[in-house]
Amino acid sequence: MAVRPGDGEPRLSGRAPAAGEKAGTEPEPAVVPDQETGGTPARVPDVAIRRLPVYLRALEELRAEDHEIVSSADLAARTGYSSEQIRKDLAYFGAFGTRGVGYRIDVLVDRLRHILGLDREVPIALVGAGHLGTALARYNRTRHRDVRIVAIFDSDPARIGERIEGLEIQPADAMEAVIRRLGIRLAVIAVPAGAAQAVARRLVAAGVEAILNFAPVTLQVPPGVVVQNIDLTLELQSLAYYIRPEPATG
Repeated sequence: MAVRPGDGEPRLSGRAPAAGEKAGTEPEPAVVPDQETGGTPARVPDVAIRRLPVYLRALEELRAEDHEIVSSADLAARTGYSSEQIRKDLAYFGAFGTRGVGYRIDVLVDRLRHILGLDREVPIALVGAGHLGTALARYNRTRHRDVRIVAIFDSDPARIGERIEGLEIQPADAMEAVIRRLGIRLAVIAVPAGAAQAVARRLVAAGVEAILNFAPVTLQVPPGVVVQNIDLTLELQSLAYYIRPEPATG
């Protein structure tokens, strides 16, 4: 069975779903204008938006391999989604391809990056420079140029002033001022569960509108703020279901 990256739904404010349980609260569908005519806006399901980066990654891989045209079947083979699903998702944003020919990769890459807001650098704040936070910062700073960590905060005085891939760890007390000065609207929380809610509250007060939360706790945030939870323990526990030992036979 093909694994579909990014197929999970974001878990928002409210009760966190248990492992294997579908999130009960979804964000309002995004509203985008018709890309071709500027006419009636289309309402785009959140799950469709979450699939776009998967398509973008596949397209960039194909472009790196010197491909110029791609079909929805080719994208399906790369992503694990069906051709029909891919065409439906792209159709929310207008007409991109030519029937019987396919999509021009360079054009589709540019359009998807524009739709996702990745045609400019998206600055990110990281709160928590422990083992997980440090690993996230190193990976992001060396691999990404569009969504990029530009500020790291920690409450441990021993870590203040250290650098991770050239970026200095700043005291947590400076968080609001730095976030406002840099215009940061996206943040990552990688702190212990007991500190996460207070951090989220401060981030929102500073103007952050989207949070990727690695703390194993449900965050309470105002309407309009999107929280996506990644709980590694829950994910591993749910995967354990698939490797249950075979029943003993007599």
